[in-house]
Amino acid sequence: MSMIRDLRAAVRPSSLRPSLRKNSAPYSAYDTTRDPSASSAVVDCAVYRDGRRLVTPATPTPHEAMLQVREEGGFAWIGLHEPTEAEFAGIAREFGLHPLAVEDAVHAHQRPKLERYDDTLFTVFKTIHYVEHAELTATSEVVETGEVMCFTGRDFVITVRHGGQGSLRALRHRLQDDPELLAKGPSAVLHAIADHVVDGYIAVAEAVQDDIDEVEIDVFSTPAKGSARGADAGRIYQLKREVLEFKRAVSPLLRPMQLLSERPMRLIDPDIQKYFRDVADHLARVQEEVLGFDELLNSILQANLAQATVTQNEDMRKITSWAAIIAVPTMICGVYGMNFDYMPELEWKYGYPLVLGVIGVVCFSIHRILKRNGWL
Repeated sequence: MSMIRDLRAAVRPSSLRPSLRKNSAPYSAYDTTRDPSASSAVVDCAVYRDGRRLVTPATPTPHEAMLQVREEGGFAWIGLHEPTEAEFAGIAREFGLHPLAVEDAVHAHQRPKLERYDDTLFTVFKTIHYVEHAELTATSEVVETGEVMCFTGRDFVITVRHGGQGSLRALRHRLQDDPELLAKGPSAVLHAIADHVVDGYIAVAEAVQDDIDEVEIDVFSTPAKGSARGADAGRIYQLKREVLEFKRAVSPLLRPMQLLSERPMRLIDPDIQKYFRDVADHLARVQEEVLGFDELLNSILQANLAQATVTQNEDMRKITSWAAIIAVPTMICGVYGMNFDYMPELEWKYGYPLVLGVIGVVCFSIHRILKRNGWL
């Protein structure tokens, strides 16, 4: 992002930046040691002041972090992974989180959204991870979803993650390498998370495009001899279901990003707010791509079904042609198989070879006509 590059250019080396408080703890680049005494759901908990993480002998508990923030300033960033109601209850009381938002954060499976509860913003993001596969099949999992909930307050950020993907550890490290950006407070963390999630959408969209191109080539290429057209319908339908899941993650998030970029909010730093517009623009582009994927897959599926119908019609024409050829000897043999005493040519010496010759000539003529007309 251009903002991050500009801010990095203005940052002096950390070794030249003195501590601004005599009584504050020294700064650390990063410290992600998990506190054994804290809730098992807490992945990391830290206090940031002037854009830098404070060093403590051990990772503080959420309660200790909040006390330090209230006494000395800065903000706390607490990261949790799939907390239970009991594990999250104490944090919810400590930070005054709304019960409805807490319920959504614990139980997950929420639609992307942005809600405001008093002095707290509650944002839900759907994370998307592309599942690598050697070959796309009718049962292949293409995308895997997770969730990141973010509680943003005046002096705290609480992130709740669900699912095995979408870890924020690398993002936290990148932000800690950019103290000028972190100095903007909790809104800078919210922006970084939104940008991180949308960048993930862009990467997944490119990978899904490759899968769609592969299916499209297979559908419109000449099938191998003996292979039936229409065999790709299962793959197309599975890919369409995965794109639909992708769409459910992307489309509802566009409006919240537009609100964060357009509507003034007390909890969002004005210098950060305008950069949400860039996130919204990227998200709008991804949404257009996903909608295009859906329409393209509809067209490919219809073309595949049409090809299957054409193949069936060709088979029916061949069956009908052979039935017409076989009808000639069947009719003649049926006539002479009747048990009448007075039938023409029954006593004739050359009657049998003549009938066989007539059958052969007529069948050969019908075969030539049908072959010339493309039925055989």
